[in-house]
Amino acid sequence: MRSTASYIRVIVFLLITYLLIEITVESGEQSAFIAQPLTWLVLGMVLLFSVAIEISLEALRSILFRSLSPDAQERYILAEKAKKEKQYRWIKNIYLKLLDSKPVEKEEEIILDHNYDGIKELDNNLPPWWVYGFYATIIFGVIYLIRFHLYNDYTQKEEYETEVAEAKIAIEEYKKTAKDLVDANTVTLLTDAADINAGKAVFTTNCAACHKADGGGGIGPNLTDEYWILGGGIKNVFRTISEGGRDGKGMVAWKQTLKPAEIAQVASYVITLGGTTPAEPKEAQGEIWIDPDAPKTETIKEEVPASVSDSTSVAVNQ
Repeated sequence: MRSTASYIRVIVFLLITYLLIEITVESGEQSAFIAQPLTWLVLGMVLLFSVAIEISLEALRSILFRSLSPDAQERYILAEKAKKEKQYRWIKNIYLKLLDSKPVEKEEEIILDHNYDGIKELDNNLPPWWVYGFYATIIFGVIYLIRFHLYNDYTQKEEYETEVAEAKIAIEEYKKTAKDLVDANTVTLLTDAADINAGKAVFTTNCAACHKADGGGGIGPNLTDEYWILGGGIKNVFRTISEGGRDGKGMVAWKQTLKPAEIAQVASYVITLGGTTPAEPKEAQGEIWIDPDAPKTETIKEEVPASVSDSTSVAVNQ
């Protein structure tokens, strides 16, 4: 691999392989190389094979070159040299056109009469890229003047408010799919069967040892009654699971072990245990929790009209 073309071919081959792996391997929202680490092995094998092919071709070219006669070898070397000189000549030509400068051997044609201590000035043309860029700014300025100063298009404040509103919508859409952004302040009760089943699986694996599989309580409190030590409701349960129980005692914090989405699922599952009947329920701990956001029901008392006696009739009867 002595030529630049060999390195370029290897890199291009690796890029094609990378794209094919990303397209064909199912990995959800993650990259295939994160979800399926074995894909790195495939990419490494492709790299080894491509390098081996390039080395083999170079060895074959060397063997064929040595089999030539001295005159043929000289002609081959000259042909390769001429090929290399022409290979990137188009880039050099474009570069020179963008500069539009005179070569050194022709600078005498554009020397000005200015002379200061032997220092002379050349009358080079402005680079075309600069000239075209300057014309583009003039055209942009005219369009901007007509649009925003003559026809009073949207202002910077309106543009800012529009972009902020679009960003808020995009954030809300992103939050719908990015469940791990949830916290104790934004969590909501999950009711989907898939989330509840996922929460049950997390509970069985991590929580049943202390609370029992049916939530009746063991080392940990009973989760089926209406009594709560640190408050009930999805937000309080989420916070308790995430941050742990009371200082020095109670449940450990699970935020380092479980993802926010998993905490939301298991918290929602714990809520569903309320009102169920465990096999061996533990005595109540804590206080009855009343949801402060629940709608309050007003009891309407019927007023019984007091009996009014007619003093006149009583007097007459007497």
